[in-house]
Amino acid sequence: MKLKNVLKVLPLTSLIFAGVSQADEGMWQPHQLQQISGKLKQAGLELDPKQMENLSQFPMNAIISLGGCTASFLSEQGLVVTNHHCAYGSIQYNSSEENNLLKNGFVAKNLKEELPASPGSRVYVTESLTNVTDKIIGTIDKSVKGEAYYKAIENNEKALVAECETSQDYRCEVYSFHGGLEYFLIKQLSIRDVRLVYAPPSSIGKFGGDTDNWMWPRHTGDWSFYRAYVNKDGKPADYSEDNVPFKPDAFLKVNAKGVEENDYVMVLGYPGRTNRYRIADEVENQFTWVYPTAKRYREEYIDIIKNTAPAGSEARIKYESTLASLANYAKNYGSMIESYNKGDMLTRKQQELAELQAWVNGSTERKKLYGKALTELMALVAQSQEQQERDLIMAYIGRTNLMGVAKRLYRLAHEKQKPDAERKPGFQSRDMNRFTQGMQRVNRRYDAEIDKAVLAHFIAQYAEFPKEERHAAFDSFFNLNKGFDANKLKKQLNHMHSNTQLDQEAVRLAWMDKSVDEFKNSDDPYIQYAVSLYEYDRKLEQEAEELAGKLAQARPAYMAAMIAFKQSKGEPVYADANSSLRITYGNVKGYSPQDGLVATPFTTLEGMLAKYVAGDDEFDLFENIRKAIANKNYGKYTRASLGSVPVNYLSTLDITGGNSGSPTLNGKGEFVGLVFDGVYESIIGDWDYDPKFKRAIHTSVPFMLWTMEHIDGASNIVEEMTIVE
Repeated sequence: MKLKNVLKVLPLTSLIFAGVSQADEGMWQPHQLQQISGKLKQAGLELDPKQMENLSQFPMNAIISLGGCTASFLSEQGLVVTNHHCAYGSIQYNSSEENNLLKNGFVAKNLKEELPASPGSRVYVTESLTNVTDKIIGTIDKSVKGEAYYKAIENNEKALVAECETSQDYRCEVYSFHGGLEYFLIKQLSIRDVRLVYAPPSSIGKFGGDTDNWMWPRHTGDWSFYRAYVNKDGKPADYSEDNVPFKPDAFLKVNAKGVEENDYVMVLGYPGRTNRYRIADEVENQFTWVYPTAKRYREEYIDIIKNTAPAGSEARIKYESTLASLANYAKNYGSMIESYNKGDMLTRKQQELAELQAWVNGSTERKKLYGKALTELMALVAQSQEQQERDLIMAYIGRTNLMGVAKRLYRLAHEKQKPDAERKPGFQSRDMNRFTQGMQRVNRRYDAEIDKAVLAHFIAQYAEFPKEERHAAFDSFFNLNKGFDANKLKKQLNHMHSNTQLDQEAVRLAWMDKSVDEFKNSDDPYIQYAVSLYEYDRKLEQEAEELAGKLAQARPAYMAAMIAFKQSKGEPVYADANSSLRITYGNVKGYSPQDGLVATPFTTLEGMLAKYVAGDDEFDLFENIRKAIANKNYGKYTRASLGSVPVNYLSTLDITGGNSGSPTLNGKGEFVGLVFDGVYESIIGDWDYDPKFKRAIHTSVPFMLWTMEHIDGASNIVEEMTIVE
């Protein structure tokens, strides 16, 4: 089956706009908004959908990316609001045992008091999205297959990115849609002087901790503020005291009243990944093996850190961000598994595939176009799962700091031998600032005792795999071919950590400029580790790229068939999330998580106080907020219908990871909150949309303003924003 033939018969635009979403389903690209304008207006949008397609106009030009989370501008002085958990690394970066900002919070009373964000922090302002499908796959000869096809796409992407990035002021990326059916080039202004302005204490910003994560009712003040800085000419620059706040083309006005039940809301942001078009075999494998195994690994990782480093210690502070991430995903996977086991998603996926195949076989033309698409994809999916057990455990071993550092440095030495255009992405000249900052960040999230404990634990599990399923070079380095000996491994890890210098920032930075021969002649144990695994790793990489190239042809062919099939039934056709800019819309609404139980859409300060547990890591509250709630010192932020200040609220918005920090806007485009989570029952929404359970959780504006004015002494920041009633 030739992809080009499919594209000639069925134009991409007709495929992608084939259906209209049901309920509030869909993460829509900006250029799709006019296609659903009727539903947007019906739901409550007051802005012109055509206006929102233009990235240079309000409100799209106020929406920014942090490279993993979303954020937005709230003032003409480059004030940025995002989630507390999105700024967690920067709060941690500026914390110590003596000055624990995670615990106590932080408020900069003026520009001079603002603190540098963690190294590598960025504010990305999207300036353009360009369809480059023809330039990516349209130029590849139909005879090119496998690894060659993968590299052809990679080379075309690199060429477009190089052309786009006229200076380090810009960051450009090529994103694939519908499994590679479409490609867009996204150009972003990259602001690299980012500073921490305000973060509430964890007792607000992380209230409820792991217990309340993904749960409703929720009472979390999940927000923090950054500021973007540029040089006096208005261009991105490295940190300097002479830099000035960035002046965005637009910023969001803040609606102090927030929202009421049934109000229209929308979220503009950068959702990470969804998998709603995966085939049945992929779904079954993910939920019966990948998620259960990954959940167990993450929980074990958490236990190791907690057992090795006492709470409040310097080592624990270094790993707080890691712990938060591990716990978040462990709970996420647990909900996924639970929902999958309760539901019938696999049965419906199998039925869908059967219906797709019958539809294809029902027409000579369709059979000619799509006949091989499904069978080819299924075969490749099965191949991709053959070494998944080894690959997953190696990934967790590789999460330790110094192993990854050594491998990246040695790979850099090899890549630097090539012309820049021929280097792997991540090792080109455009990547060196980010690479350097990554090396600078290591010590903020590294402790030798934790690193050793994690390695010892996962290597022991890896050693239980059959020899033929293991990594030959890894076995040789750790002498596992002779059998596993825990004491010998402990001694070897102690030796490696005692004799390495890669735990020193200056040494890591120096290795960035060393040759391959210097690496080979080094006596640093971690450098030796990287050298010993290099050739074998490249062999595995080549095999992976061969498979990826085949999938890059098979997946779009399958998606072309699926989209045409859905078009025939009038079902929604939107691309899976891929970290590109999307819009999702809906209304403020509660839900019924189970029979006989109805969850209302708002929580209040009284509910927060009711959860309070003195001295508890998750539910403690400082005295000032307890007194304010007890005395109902709410000022103008009281909601009459609630008799209190709304803390969090629910909506029907279709969101996923990466949407964290996304501004929630009303029909006028005013800021009415921050989305930060979803309910437990909705987590499986990354794979399967269910309008009954798909609910997003938002922090309310009244709660934010009340806390800033009455609790944290951040009135200067409130005054900087444009507040509307």
